Parts: sequence; structure tokens; C-alpha cells
Amino acid sequence: MNSNLPSWTGITAAALLAAALVPAAAAADAGVAYVSNERAGIDVIDLATLTVQRHIALGTEGPRGIAVTADGRYVLAAVKGAGDLVVVDSAAGTVARTIPIGKNPEMVRIAGGYAFVTYEPQPVAGPGAGRPAKDAREGADARGGKQAKEGKEAKEAKEGKDAAGGKDDDGATNAEVAVVDLATWSVVRSIRSGHETEGIEFSPDGRNVIVTNEGDNTVSVYDRATGKPVRTVATVAYGERPRGIKVAPDGKAYIVTLESSDKFLVLDADFNVVRSVPTKAGPYGVAYDPDGKRLFVAASRSGVLQVFDAASYAPLGEVAVGQRCWHFAFAPDGATLLAACGRSNAVYVVDARELRTVKVLDGAAGPWGIVTYPRASGTLDAR
Repeated sequence: MNSNLPSWTGITAAALLAAALVPAAAAADAGVAYVSNERAGIDVIDLATLTVQRHIALGTEGPRGIAVTADGRYVLAAVKGAGDLVVVDSAAGTVARTIPIGKNPEMVRIAGGYAFVTYEPQPVAGPGAGRPAKDAREGADARGGKQAKEGKEAKEAKEGKDAAGGKDDDGATNAEVAVVDLATWSVVRSIRSGHETEGIEFSPDGRNVIVTNEGDNTVSVYDRATGKPVRTVATVAYGERPRGIKVAPDGKAYIVTLESSDKFLVLDADFNVVRSVPTKAGPYGVAYDPDGKRLFVAASRSGVLQVFDAASYAPLGEVAVGQRCWHFAFAPDGATLLAACGRSNAVYVVDARELRTVKVLDGAAGPWGIVTYPRASGTLDAR
């Protein structure tokens, strides 16, 4: 026997088991990210290795909005084509149940044991009203995933016009927010909102739910328990198409992005507009970093994430990412950020401190939303 070889006789089975568990423990501590793909299902990213761990198939009917329950047991996805909220068992990676919601469910947020899901009932007008023009404006045709044609038709779609020359929400019914009880997995009520309801946020005291309505340029505030309207804020004097919304960590402000006007608004705790801040083109997703000191904005049409001082709103920098990166989430440790870039079919991994892309995870199928567990700051989650 070669005496230079190490002796293994003193290593116990317990020690070997502990060594084997180190990678698993590290992965568990780092957490996972869940990415909804409009043309496939949900990708699960291991945040320790920054690799796709597995894929959860949901068909090709368009999962968009995504959320994870507080205990991490379930992942909820709004499936556009089917009109359902799909509940996925995160451990098994299988669909546990589906909850019928209505036409075009899109955004999902969880608060106080309930899921809030936006959807858009069938337009009452003729061809051209409602969602098709919105899909064209977002670069997708009725089949999903193809960029809108260039020229007059695409230009009108981007301006929110249909083939008849009207606004894309002419004649459409108001959007609604379905409220799903997570104890019974049933829709317990629906809140009638504005046109093309997009973002959802909650007041720090939990009393109000606040939504952005890109179709009629308003921000609506409702009593969360009853669904009764509290206030409506018009944004048209400042800009058009409010989409993203995020409450400040101290609860004293709300940030609302205006996608078609390249700026975000700062609202105070009483929902008064107190400031307008310019951005690059197409701002949508918005979130504070875990420390609450910096504000990140996804300027999707410019292909960058912009960073602002959370107190002064002075620009601090930016990082180039992919095409149509609407939503992003920080890893639980706050060191990295992951952006879902739909037209690039990729997830961009960004060093959140140095503001540089460190990895690109290719091979996605129209990534739309992203959340992490343990839950952390992001455009679609609680902070």
C-alpha cells in the first residue's frame, strides 16, 4: 500500500454524511428563484449555483404573474390563456390545483392570507378593443411571443390605438382584482378596478390595496377588507401608462412608473403626487434594494436597470441587461439581482453592488415574472 495516501479509517459515517450535506445546506440557505415563462411554465433557479434546477411544465398558455406563499410551500401563477390561477406544490414540482379567475389574469400578489389577482373581463366592443392592441404594444401577437410588425400598425399599437383609431380600452369593461382565500383556495370576492389594471401594492398598515390602471391613467386605492374604493389618483397631468408600483420601506412614499412618459412619480402616504423623476425609456418594474437605500427601475425599452438614491432620487448608475426586462428580484442575501428579460429569452444575473451583469441564463421561453424564496425584495414581492 502506498503510505503517502491518506488514511480514511478515522472518518466516521456521521462525518461523511455531514460533508455530503454541505452543498444541500448551502443551496437551502441561498434559496431559489421562480421564473414564469409566457410560452412554457416555471423555471426554478438554484441561487447557490445560479443554474436552472428544474422546469415545471404548465403548457403554453401564458403563465405571467407569479408569487410564492409565506411558507414557501406553494407557487402561484396567473395563466393567461386558461384564465386560471395555478397552484404549484413547490416540493413536488407539480400542479396541486387550479382556480378559475376570469379573462386574462396577469398580476399576482399575496398579503394577509389572500392572493390578489388582476384580470380583464371580455371587452364589450368590437374587434380591436382591449387586449389585442395591448399585446401588440408589448411586442406579442395573438399567438404570443412574436414582435409586433414595424410601421404604422405597430406605431399605433404603441400609442394605445386600435385599427379604428380609438384607444385600446374603448368599450372595454373595467378590469377586476379577484381575491383568493389561501385557506380555502376559493375566490371570495372581486374588486372592480380601472382599465388594464397592472401593478398591485399594499399600504404598510395592511388596510389598503393600491393598483395602477394603465388603460385610463389612474392609481386606485381600495379598502383591502371590503374592496370599497378609497381614492383615485389621476396621473395624466404627469404622464401616461402607470404600471409598476412600490411602497417605500418606511411607508412614507409610493413609487409609480409611467411607462409611456419615461418617468416615475413619487406619491406621499396620503397618495398625493409630490414629485416626478425622469428615467430612461419604458420604465415598468420598480423595487427598493434590501437595505432600502437604493431604488431600482427597469427601463425596459432602453435595456437597462437604473438605480436611484432612495431619499433624494438622484441617479446613481445603471446596468445593461436584455430586452423587455420588466420584472426583477433580489436574492435573499441582497448581493445579486435576477431580471426576467422576455424578448431575450433569458434571465440576467446582476451584481447588485457593483452594478454589472455576471451571468446570463439563456434558454427561457419568454420570461415574464420572477420571485425568490426565502422571499426578498423585488418588483413582484412584498418589499
